[in-house]
Amino acid sequence: MGHPRGLVILFFTEMWERFSYYGMRALLVLYLTQHFLFGPAEAQGIYAAYAALVYLMPVIGGMIADRYLGSRKAVIIGAVLLVLGHFTMAFEGTGGRESLTIGDTTYQIQVEGRDQNRKMFAVNGDERVQIAISPEGVSTVGAEPSAANAADAAASAVGTGMGTPPTGALDPATQAAPQAAAAAGFPAFTATGGYTLETERDLKVGEPVLFLALALIIVGVGFLKANISTVVGALYDENDPRRDGGFTIFYVGINLGSFLATAACSYLGFNYGWAYGFGLAGIGMLLGLLTFVLGQSWLEGRGGPPVPLQGRSILGVPLVPFFWIAGLIAVIPTWMLMQRHEIIETALPWIAGVIFAAVVGFTVFRLKGSERTRMLVAQVLIFFSVLFWALFEQAGSSLTLFADQSTQMPSWFNAGYTQMFNPGIIVIGGPIMAALWVWLAKRKLEPSTPVKFSFGLVFVGFGFLVLTWAAASQANDAFRVPLLFLFLTYFFHTIGELCLSPVGLSMITKLSVARVVGLMMGVWFLSSSVAHIVAGLIAKATATDTVAGVVTSPALALETYGSIFGTIGWTGVGVGIFLLLISPLLKKGMAGIH
Repeated sequence: MGHPRGLVILFFTEMWERFSYYGMRALLVLYLTQHFLFGPAEAQGIYAAYAALVYLMPVIGGMIADRYLGSRKAVIIGAVLLVLGHFTMAFEGTGGRESLTIGDTTYQIQVEGRDQNRKMFAVNGDERVQIAISPEGVSTVGAEPSAANAADAAASAVGTGMGTPPTGALDPATQAAPQAAAAAGFPAFTATGGYTLETERDLKVGEPVLFLALALIIVGVGFLKANISTVVGALYDENDPRRDGGFTIFYVGINLGSFLATAACSYLGFNYGWAYGFGLAGIGMLLGLLTFVLGQSWLEGRGGPPVPLQGRSILGVPLVPFFWIAGLIAVIPTWMLMQRHEIIETALPWIAGVIFAAVVGFTVFRLKGSERTRMLVAQVLIFFSVLFWALFEQAGSSLTLFADQSTQMPSWFNAGYTQMFNPGIIVIGGPIMAALWVWLAKRKLEPSTPVKFSFGLVFVGFGFLVLTWAAASQANDAFRVPLLFLFLTYFFHTIGELCLSPVGLSMITKLSVARVVGLMMGVWFLSSSVAHIVAGLIAKATATDTVAGVVTSPALALETYGSIFGTIGWTGVGVGIFLLLISPLLKKGMAGIH
């Protein structure tokens, strides 16, 4: 059955938009910890605030499109801001610098290599010494007193503003073998307390530009994310049997873009420099923008403004220029918030709590009968979805750092590549899961929405228990677990996502009272935003000390990951089982809706 030509345009626009978003996401936490030298807890707090705003802004962008601009023009504004944001991310600046002071001598710390092949050096003029920093102190691994070698290392070191070293710098054959004796003047061992570490970051240019880039992306996603899906829906009449198939094809575009992005951007970012990885994400978004603009005729006018724009204005400014200006102005407070991300972490849950309480109050005191029970069920499921997404969204933060710090990977593999697991499994397993639901439905065995939610929680929890078991029994002498176990974690998480995610928005539209469907959709997106804040708090609990992005105690890092993952894993499984037990009650409250 053929689909409207416009679906092709929207498929490739969204594919390239997701290419840019997930390509940047695969690198972001690693970029924060290894280039800007933020500690893991700080980096994960920044990531959580960023992700929370990314999911909150579409609520505002959707309202602007519905009331004023129409979806198509909102998508164009968002795409332009995203292009600017991703290309701004490619500006590395000078990053962070870490120095080690022993007595009266200060050494600059440089790091070469990646993942488990990372090596740390202390450099002072012509003196270059390979070192290891642990909770006990600083010890010498080897020395390279050659001035030429020191200069070469400085040109490719991580954390000095020059990006990740090229592939040649990662080849063990090109690195000098450790020498037994320390260089003159550098002590073989200095106990903790006998030295100081200091981190300097570029607060004038580098960090402000980083947060500006994130702000541009946040506002851009706000204009684009919800509205491009609206255009897809506008291609079909309400009862068109092709409608669900069209959204399925669109969903494939999302995951295809995600898969390609994490592969390509991670490869360039790790092997040639951060700027190349982020730059490729920007090119991807630019291709998406061009696809959408040049393909306007194929959209046949769908997704236009609710009322013709001609003659309409706000404060005397025509609507379209007004919202271009408003979008750029909105970047400023977003930029300021990202630099004070703890404000988002504190305020957003309170705001969400007040709104959620108001919705519950409206449901209890203003509705009756099946309307009331359906709305209450929707709110209960939204509450459980917060926990699911808080666990699932460890992917961009703690699981990425677990890959970097505690996973044994092949030499050709890097931590960013682990972000390919989820979209790859969806592309392969999504159609299988969809066919399974259809097969069960024909036999009147398809689980209800609450049961699917419970399955999602059990699977996401079980995924973390896999890593907990691996951390306790499968680690090597370097305190790293085989990559297979991280893959299995993503496998179970993705199965959980396929149980819960496709029915989430559908559940809101089916169970909500018609006059507040828009509000409930906003609550759904707000709950996703809160989930990212909760995810950040969980991720922070996994953080251990690092120097120049390298953990000082791999044993403690693995133990901490295992402990926290065990706690949230059992929580997910336990809450999922509880939801399964009360699902008959919730199904009854749905009053005939499956």
